[in-house]
Amino acid sequence: MNDSDLLVFSEEDEIAEIPTLTQESWKILVVDDDVEVHAVTKLALSTSTAFDRPLEFISAMTALDAQQQLFAHPDIAVILLDVVMESEYAGLEFADYVRNELKNSTVRIILRTGQPGQAPESEVIIRYDINDYKEKTELTTQKLYTSVYTALRTYQNLCTLEESRVGLLKVLDATANIFEMQSIEGFAQGVLEQASALLFNHLNITYLNNAGIASSATDHTQRILASTDHTQALIGKDPRKVLSADINTCIQETLKNKKTTISDDLFMGYVCTPSGTEAVIYIKSDVPINHMDRSLLEIFFRNVTLGMENIYLRQDIESSQQELVYMLANAVETRSNETGNHVKRVGEYSYQMAILLGMDENEAEIIRNAAPLHDIGKIGIPDSILNKPARLTPEERTEMESHAVQGGQLLGTSERKLLQAASIIASQHHERWDGTGYPKQMAGEDIHIYGRIVCLTDIFDALLSKRCYKPAWNKFQVIEYIKSESGRLFDPNLVLLLIDNIDIFFRIRARYPDKD
Repeated sequence: MNDSDLLVFSEEDEIAEIPTLTQESWKILVVDDDVEVHAVTKLALSTSTAFDRPLEFISAMTALDAQQQLFAHPDIAVILLDVVMESEYAGLEFADYVRNELKNSTVRIILRTGQPGQAPESEVIIRYDINDYKEKTELTTQKLYTSVYTALRTYQNLCTLEESRVGLLKVLDATANIFEMQSIEGFAQGVLEQASALLFNHLNITYLNNAGIASSATDHTQRILASTDHTQALIGKDPRKVLSADINTCIQETLKNKKTTISDDLFMGYVCTPSGTEAVIYIKSDVPINHMDRSLLEIFFRNVTLGMENIYLRQDIESSQQELVYMLANAVETRSNETGNHVKRVGEYSYQMAILLGMDENEAEIIRNAAPLHDIGKIGIPDSILNKPARLTPEERTEMESHAVQGGQLLGTSERKLLQAASIIASQHHERWDGTGYPKQMAGEDIHIYGRIVCLTDIFDALLSKRCYKPAWNKFQVIEYIKSESGRLFDPNLVLLLIDNIDIFFRIRARYPDKD
């Protein structure tokens, strides 16, 4: 061994001043009650780097001081620790504090002792989770650097594993949140927000230059489903017309190649639904996306892909269900020689009334889809009664009124929420607030809110429409009649909501006019 290789404890005035580090560095905590140990350690490693990062030294003369430094610098990577300081076992007690009280298993602890008999190596390494053990007399500059470098490599690997774990937890949290979305637009915006949060919080990206989700339908039309805050105005527009040429080119290539791609700063995720609709999530960052971060994005997007496919599939099922409801309801209306949009309007009126009442979106949607089936029981009423232009006889009236019972029974055999709601509506929409309705003479709030809503919306629309037994009323006549029947035929609270928001309901009627 050359003398120049030894760690020689020099006089303090011979130690060169270490410049203040302005770049990211590895923090090394030196814990020793001998000031010369601090000086020599800094001198020996002052010009060293590890993994292209310099070393920064923090000094502590006592175990208590070391605790305070750990609180002030939680990102300390390596601790060079003496055993005997203010007490015989101060260093070991500090190591125990780090591992067992702080629960810090990441920081690497290198024990340096001048009295190995005080702390036998085999015992302390196991008991105190010490990562390396060196006698001060055996340490050279090279051996010290090797120990520190090895410790830093292990620390870096542990941090990478922890970042991966945290990143995966974020992915799970993110996908759990967006799976609660009901619409594809809400789902897409949720995907983008969670992807952005994942990037910001984990990948240290400070700004997303361009991020969004574009979809392409089977008819080759394209639209932007979601976008970052500064480009919200782009939602609903054709990406080929509004996005920058470079982003649009990447989107079109992704749709053509039908696969997810990730470059240094660009993520292009591809998804295709069972119905043939395609979507691309595009994220452009201002820093390179490294290998581990790419893996997290890929895991996140695989989960997103399943969720998006399920959303589209559910929407397809719901659309088919709604079409069947309208077809069935319109079939009944056609038997009554009514070929307009009555059932669709009643559904839309009822949805709007539910929203005005403060019901959540899910329940309002159930009412929207169930209300068109309010007269399904008429399928069992003879045409001679159903389309009779003159006043019905008492016997005919009784048979006509039986459609409420028949409709409730027909739909009530299902356990589906939609059909259960439709059963309630079919059987109760002819009940009156004052208890003189049919079929059960229910009164007030004993009548289900679904029945009360459709009672009002059905009659509101019927009065405005031509029927075989009457001409259409004008809107002023209808409003006056509705007001006059408040508290008798109709729930007074619903009447107030209708009158206070009458323009909304007339706009709905204008949107779905009667067919000639």
